Amino acid sequence: MIQQFIRTLAAVTVLTLTQPVFAMVGGGGAPSPAVANAVVTIVGSRGSSCTGTLIARDIVLTAAHCIAPGVTTKLVDYKSQPPRLLDIRRTATHTQFNMQSLLAHRATADVALLQLASPLSASPATLGGALMPITAGQRLTVVGMGVAIAGDGRSGGVARAASLSVTGRPGTLQIRLVDPSTNNARAGLGACTGDSGAPAFLDSSGGPVIAGVVSWSTGANNAAGCGGLTGVTPLALYRDWILKTARSWGAGI
Repeated sequence: MIQQFIRTLAAVTVLTLTQPVFAMVGGGGAPSPAVANAVVTIVGSRGSSCTGTLIARDIVLTAAHCIAPGVTTKLVDYKSQPPRLLDIRRTATHTQFNMQSLLAHRATADVALLQLASPLSASPATLGGALMPITAGQRLTVVGMGVAIAGDGRSGGVARAASLSVTGRPGTLQIRLVDPSTNNARAGLGACTGDSGAPAFLDSSGGPVIAGVVSWSTGANNAAGCGGLTGVTPLALYRDWILKTARSWGAGI
C-alpha cells in the first residue's frame, strides 16, 4: 500500500510540472482563483483519483463512489513542492448510495465527506441552499482536477472549468449536463477521468455555490468515454445529511 501511494504521488508530481493549457476534457477556461483553491485531488491506495471540494477547512465533499471499501484515501497538497499526501481522519458515504445504480447512470445518493487530519488554509466553497430549482438550459460550471485529454493521465492534475448546460428534465435526483456548442452530437467539454466528485457550481447573487457533484460521464452520442454528457448528483436531497455529518465531526458549517 505504501509503495502504491509513492507511485501515485510521483505521478501527481509529474502532472503538476506539466500543467496543460486546456480546461476539462475538450478545452475551456480556468476557474477563478477562489474556486480553484477550494478544489482538491483525492487519491486512493489502489491508484484511483477523484476531485473534492473544501466546504470547511478540514471537510471535503466528494462522490460516494470515490470512497471504496478497504482502500486508504489521502488528499494531495499541491501547495507543497514537491506535492505531498495528507492524511484523512475519517470518511462517510451516504447510506442510500448504490453502485449498481451509478454504473447504469441512474440516480443514487453519490455523496461522501472526508475529514482531514489537519485543516488547510484555503477558504472553503459555499454549499447551495436547500431550495435550488434547476431548469433545462441553465448553466452550471463544473470544476475538476481530472484529465484534459481522454486517456492521457499526464494531462491532469490542475483545476479546470467547463460551463455546461442543463439538458433533459432535471430534478432533485439527477442533473445531466452537456456542452451547448456540441449538444452531445460530437465530443465537447465535459467531465472525464479524475473529475468524479467535482463540484458543479451555480451562480448566485452572493457568488458561486455548489449545486451538485459529478457522478459519471459519457462520450458523444452516449458512447463510453468523455465529452458527451456529464451526470451530476444534485445536493438538494442530501444537504441536511452533509451538514449533520460535518457538524458531528466538529465542523462549523
